[in-house]
Amino acid sequence: MVIKKNCPVVALCQVVSNERAKRERRKEARPGELLAAALDLFVEKGFAATRVEEVAQRAGVSKGTLFLYFSSKEELFKAVVRANISGRFTEWSNELETYEGSSEDLVRYCMNSWWERIGSTKASGIPKLMMSEAGNFPEIAKFYQEEVLLPGSALIKRILQRGVDRGEFTAVDPVYGVYTILAPMIFLAMWKHSSGSCGDPSVPLNPEQYIAAQLNTILQGLSVRPAMPNKA
Repeated sequence: MVIKKNCPVVALCQVVSNERAKRERRKEARPGELLAAALDLFVEKGFAATRVEEVAQRAGVSKGTLFLYFSSKEELFKAVVRANISGRFTEWSNELETYEGSSEDLVRYCMNSWWERIGSTKASGIPKLMMSEAGNFPEIAKFYQEEVLLPGSALIKRILQRGVDRGEFTAVDPVYGVYTILAPMIFLAMWKHSSGSCGDPSVPLNPEQYIAAQLNTILQGLSVRPAMPNKA
């Protein structure tokens, strides 16, 4: 028996096949949709106030479906941090290894890239969340320290040491040198997620200009100055 292309049976099979393909694509997209919903809610409400039921609802799935991918709210939060911040450290480390410009330009590149990739996005709400809630969740605090703070500090130390080794930067205390670079980033994260309430309301803050001003001050302090001639 020959089945024609316009046969109802063929059409039904095609519909079933298409629906199955859609379900498979939807299934593959679910982890990303859950992570996006979780990031939104963690930033909006904080870790403690966010419920997994809300995350599932915003992602358009059931609570049970969420638990198929993430065993707890803590594991969901860790996945959000890895997807948006700590999972990028390998990429950033490789960029540092292959960067060919001056160390001053590297510092500029890093701070501006941070704003483009993290600071200007919802992910910049994660540092604010950690500053306010880490004390109540030791497991989350330990995770964040190990996967974000320590690797991030190590990366900045490498950048500063690169400048020292190349004779471009004066030697600085590695711990406080890291804080010098981090401070403007933390301020911007707090400013962005506090409706600008941590700045002067009469002076609108432009993030790019703020970073440029901070870089000017930081790099002037780091730059090696020519030796002054001895007075006779």
